[in-house]
Amino acid sequence: MKFTDGYWCVKKEITPLYAVEYCDSRINGDELIVYAPGKHISDRGDCLNLGMITIRLTSPMEDVIKVSVSHFEGTAYKGPFAQVNHTAPHVTIEETEDSIIYKSGSTKAIIDKRPDSWGIRFMDKERELTNTGFRNIAHMTNNKTNRCYMVDQLSLDVDEYVYGLGERFTPFIKNGQVVEMWNEDGGTASEIAYKNVPFYITNKGYGVLLDNEGDASYEIASEKVERVQFSIEGERLDYYVINGHTPKGTIARYTKLTGRPALPPAWSFGLWLTTSFTTNYDEGTTSSFIQGMADRDIPLHVFHFDCYWMEAYEWCNFTWDPATFPDPEGMLKRYHDRGLRICVWINPYIGQKSPLFQEGSKLGYLVKKSNGDVWQTDMWQAGMGLVDFTNPKASAWYQDKLKKLLDMGVDCFKTDFGERIPVKDIAYYDGSDPVKMHNYYTQLYNQAVFELLERERGEGEAVLFARSATVGGQKFPAHWGGDCSATYPSMAETIRSGLSLACAGFGFWSHDISGFEKTAPADIYKRWCQFGLLSSHSRLHGSSSYRVPWLFDEEACDVLRKFVKLKCALMPYLYRQAVKTHEEGIPMMRPMFVEFPEDRACETPDKQYMFGDSLLVAPVFKESGEVEYYLPEGRWVNLLTGDVVIGGKWKKEIHDYFSLPLLVRPNSILAVGSCDTKPDYDYCDGVKFCLSVFSEGASASTEVTDLNGKVIMTAHAKRKGETIFLHVEGGNGNWSYEVLGDQEISVEME
Repeated sequence: MKFTDGYWCVKKEITPLYAVEYCDSRINGDELIVYAPGKHISDRGDCLNLGMITIRLTSPMEDVIKVSVSHFEGTAYKGPFAQVNHTAPHVTIEETEDSIIYKSGSTKAIIDKRPDSWGIRFMDKERELTNTGFRNIAHMTNNKTNRCYMVDQLSLDVDEYVYGLGERFTPFIKNGQVVEMWNEDGGTASEIAYKNVPFYITNKGYGVLLDNEGDASYEIASEKVERVQFSIEGERLDYYVINGHTPKGTIARYTKLTGRPALPPAWSFGLWLTTSFTTNYDEGTTSSFIQGMADRDIPLHVFHFDCYWMEAYEWCNFTWDPATFPDPEGMLKRYHDRGLRICVWINPYIGQKSPLFQEGSKLGYLVKKSNGDVWQTDMWQAGMGLVDFTNPKASAWYQDKLKKLLDMGVDCFKTDFGERIPVKDIAYYDGSDPVKMHNYYTQLYNQAVFELLERERGEGEAVLFARSATVGGQKFPAHWGGDCSATYPSMAETIRSGLSLACAGFGFWSHDISGFEKTAPADIYKRWCQFGLLSSHSRLHGSSSYRVPWLFDEEACDVLRKFVKLKCALMPYLYRQAVKTHEEGIPMMRPMFVEFPEDRACETPDKQYMFGDSLLVAPVFKESGEVEYYLPEGRWVNLLTGDVVIGGKWKKEIHDYFSLPLLVRPNSILAVGSCDTKPDYDYCDGVKFCLSVFSEGASASTEVTDLNGKVIMTAHAKRKGETIFLHVEGGNGNWSYEVLGDQEISVEME
């Protein structure tokens, strides 16, 4: 939201109250309270008829400073609020003649006390991260609407880029963009997003989390090109300055603050196949898909039933349509006997025709209007209502309906929707602010389902396929990128959204292979299969047509088979990366600038990514097979071709459908498994340690876990002269090694 016309003029309808200078301060334990009036105070009379901004500094954990800016503190300040973890940081407050220094860890906020010199500088030791100062912190009143807003603007340095703010399909670097924090079901081809997260990071290595679940508005180097502005309606604004020193460190600290991703089960990393959305299907159809994959030697691990497993107009009744599936228990057993896991589609909406509507309405478990009526709409399902997850009894009721499906043999749920949440004339059970609940609703929805799965299946066995999310949503994996189209531009916007979401610590992410809308030509299907199987989670899904490969061409079957088997073989490496994501909060798929912050050329690429610590992936986006990507310094090895590729420059290559740039990082060990048919097996049995190109004196180590994430084996390698010395511990002794590329080097065991 813009409040000014250019640099000098405020919009005619806006009356601003700026923090102009330091007036006074108080210390309350580890809290610093600073008062800043709206103009320079030259004598006692200036204190009259004048507004003032109150700024409170606190620290929930080391190197995180929370800033609370308020005007009228008597105004009700309702939640929901994002859950944050509090530790006991060491905080110091030091006052000098000209400043007050609030310090947490190595991060400082320095308040300027000098007359007519308002400002707060946020520092990492002696390095300035950002600042707020002249005409930045403000309370704005719109005289036409009588609405009030709180605003702050944080500085951007020369060559500083902004990333993140949740899932965004617009350009990866957010400078120059206007971003609205409002979850909507808008597909993948616009500025609308399913997963709005009011957290951004910059290439300077810090991040800012806006602690408000409402319709926050960002002007990112747009209203003022030197600043990031964020504003919310109301009388109070809260945000956290998070300093992890590097982009990767800041993502780790952010997830420590808001929650680390749970560890999904190993089986969920395999291939998922769905019925698609509006297609016609019954058990005969789904069985033909499953058998067709087996006949073509394409490993399949999860089968998903989309909406029409339930009867039309009754979404959700959580009951199999008896006309289409007369024996669901028997069908699920038959599929389990084939080694498959089962996922079914759900959402939090209850159509009026569903028997659950009357039950939920009678019990008071559906969202109500202010007058006590149940809120209803005809959009999506006729007369549908919405489960009120702010009511613990309503959540338990919803979970009980899903438990019956788990008892029947369902293994996990696709938690679709959660964005179409009303705000006008709404009264939640717990009194939450409806505007703030619009984005936060999805957190309660996914949390209810995920906690049920953990309770019934056990910790480490819970996994979702979720579409909507907000702050903290990363705790309940996995997420997929929404309704993309069957085109290369849509594939590109999908990868941009995944990279942006990764900046908010969403560690496990997927997308609809070959696009959801329309039907891709065989060319795009095959290229998207490569990309999809080199994502943490991999699903074939569409709208009005099936996604089995033989409907595209026979080569599509060969391509899909190759990359499913490749992913299964890579599971010792991938699952260790997943465990690190769970423990450290760093996503499996990560932007280049996160992994290589010292390389300026890594700040802009948005069509490639690091897949864990040691693999670089550059999907192909052209029918010709041409691909252009940036490779950081060093001698990398293409895992598929064996070619050694020299980094430190942009590369142009041509790849067929069975290859793409999949590069092993220099000075690394890649653990490859002995099984290429399933993702969950004994990773230590027959594991092969692939040695990339080692520079003189370089060393590396890797670990192999069991299916619970416990480290069972370790391998350490170091190059001395023309020899790599390899040391392996643990496991059953059934392992081997391979030197990648054209290296003429010997390997000795230690």
